[in-house]
Order: sequence, then structure tokens, then C-alpha cells
Amino acid sequence: MKYKRILLKLSGEALMGERQYGIDPKRLAEYADEIKEIHEKGVEIAIVIGGGNIFRGIAGASNGMDRVQGDYMGMLATVINGMALQGALEDKGMLTRLQTALKIEAIAEPYIKRRAVRHLEKGRIVIFGAGTGNPYFTTDTAAVLRGVEVHADVILKGTRVDGIYDSDPEKNPNAVKYENISFEDVIKKGLNVMDSTAFTLSQENALPIVVFDMNTKGNLLKICNGDNIGTTVKI
Repeated sequence: MKYKRILLKLSGEALMGERQYGIDPKRLAEYADEIKEIHEKGVEIAIVIGGGNIFRGIAGASNGMDRVQGDYMGMLATVINGMALQGALEDKGMLTRLQTALKIEAIAEPYIKRRAVRHLEKGRIVIFGAGTGNPYFTTDTAAVLRGVEVHADVILKGTRVDGIYDSDPEKNPNAVKYENISFEDVIKKGLNVMDSTAFTLSQENALPIVVFDMNTKGNLLKICNGDNIGTTVKI
């Protein structure tokens, strides 16, 4: 396998499937199957999920809610998603641990870097919830931060688009896809891969990002095998 340890970033919206909000059990089961494929090949897996299918802090703030309060609500939404994914993975026979940046001892371990690494070494899938534990930081930033901390080989950002394009492929049928692109070029061209804090952190730590379509069966395994799926951003 090309990658020994990965940090998989999933958006909360991805868990909605065909629904307007919430969690689609069918989509959850599909993701669990994809993750199981690479787990059985010996890949060590850490996961960060967003909370946009339940609550998004920025949206709350735009409607007059206090931004800090909204962001904490968003963190709790990521914990709900983490619990849902944990259940789906365990239904498929995988061992998991949910660690959260906010202390919620009844349902999750507090995030401790050394403990997280030990879980990964033992073949457990570690799900990181509650973002960084701080308002004003996105789950993209949390994903890169945790990826750097646990020494992941790569950030795999699962989206509904099969990579990075020079313009929105859903609006422009002539959009051109990049197979590989440097961090510098992404910034120059103003491409929205991740928010700037996450992206800068990834660049400073030379941690590559692969943006790919998580909804296409087998893509996750192909990437871990070294196939050129999606778009790779690196130094």
C-alpha cells in the first residue's frame, strides 16, 4: 500500500445521502464498507467528520446567533456524526475509538495524541470529534492538525467531486481537472481546496492532500494502492 496511515476527512453533508439534512443510514453503511476495505489491507485510519448536515456555526452567525455559541453547537454536531460513523464501522466488525476535543466522558475519550497513535498502531480506527475544540476553526483545520499530530502520510479529503478543477465542474462543463498541483499554484489560482488556515498548516508540514470523490465505490482503496485518483496537492 502506498499509504500506511491516513487521515480521512469527510464532510457532514456527505452523510445526508439523498436527504435534505441529518444522516442517511445507507450512505453511512456504504462509507463503512469503503473504510473496511482499506482497514483489511492494514492501513491505519484516522477520521474527521464535519457537522454541516446538522448545524453550521457560520450559518447560525449569519442569522444573528453569537458565532462562538454557534461554533460550539457545530462541534457537538460533529460528535453526533462521529458516533453514527462509529456505530456503522462497529456493525461491520471493526474496532474503533471516538476521541473528542471537548470532554464528553460518557460517550468518548478526550483527545490525547499518544493514546490516539497507540490506537492506530493497534489497528483501531480513531474518529476525532468536536473539531479543534476552539471556535473560529473549521473541521478542515482540525483534520490537518490531527493529521500532523498523529503523523499521517496524507490527508484524504472525500467530496462529491472527483478532484480539483480550474472552475466549478457542476456549473462549467468545460472545467479542467488537475491531476497534481502544488500548494503554491493552488494559492495563486485561488482554488478553494480547504480553508486557508488548514491549507497553510498542511503546506508548512509538507502533508499532501488528495481531493477525491468518496461516493464512487472503490476510490478509497485505489488511492491507498497508489492509483492516480482525484487531485493530489503537494509541495
